[in-house]
Amino acid sequence: MNPMLSNPEGSPTPAGHYSHAAAGAGLVFVAGQLPIAPDGRRLSGEPFEAQARQVLANVQAALEGAGSAVHQLLQVRVYLTDIGHWGAFNTLYAEWAGTHRPARAVVPVPALHHGLLIEVEAVALAGR
Repeated sequence: MNPMLSNPEGSPTPAGHYSHAAAGAGLVFVAGQLPIAPDGRRLSGEPFEAQARQVLANVQAALEGAGSAVHQLLQVRVYLTDIGHWGAFNTLYAEWAGTHRPARAVVPVPALHHGLLIEVEAVALAGR
């Protein structure tokens, strides 16, 4: 069985050799999403909250493009260049995910591409 690869409309074009999401065997794997607007604009100079909202929108678009949804998430990994942003992210994430609470890791990293502050990758069940 070949995996379904997805680069949904409304998502930025991948800058590398990858798809935003790949689905197979009942799961959807979302590639690391950066705060890049659908038109390709990098939010490097924007406040952390704006970057985090864009990343979550990108994760949601990738999930939906692959036939899944936020409430189907199983696991989420968050990479932050400043662990001091954890509280702000946790608040935004809770609003975005609602009552759904997938497993999650928050990992401090020294740097991300293009000077961005956050990256998020995820695994979800396929189907809604």
